[in-house]
Amino acid sequence: MIVLNASIPIDPDSREAAVDAATELARQSREEDGVVDYRVALDIEDDATLRVFEQYEDDAAVESHMESDHFQAFQGRIPEFVAGDVELYRFDVDEKSRMM
Repeated sequence: MIVLNASIPIDPDSREAAVDAATELARQSREEDGVVDYRVALDIEDDATLRVFEQYEDDAAVESHMESDHFQAFQGRIPEFVAGDVELYRFDVDEKSRMM
């Protein structure tokens, strides 16, 4: 499994636009083949930061997502609300187990 974790700093004046765009991105992304989960949240300690948590079955699913129309549309909207450098990390996970 591949896990991507992104932090997107947003301009407080554009918070609503950022949340709307990210909500639609997450909704459409969860419908893609190979997407295990796709969640977007506001950081509870910094509500000017969107956190994106993505899980994919494999590299093909990641590539397909990155090429999707809804992801490209979101990327095009980022300049409307971003307020700093976006951070994106990838984790390659061999197994997953429930702890609670």
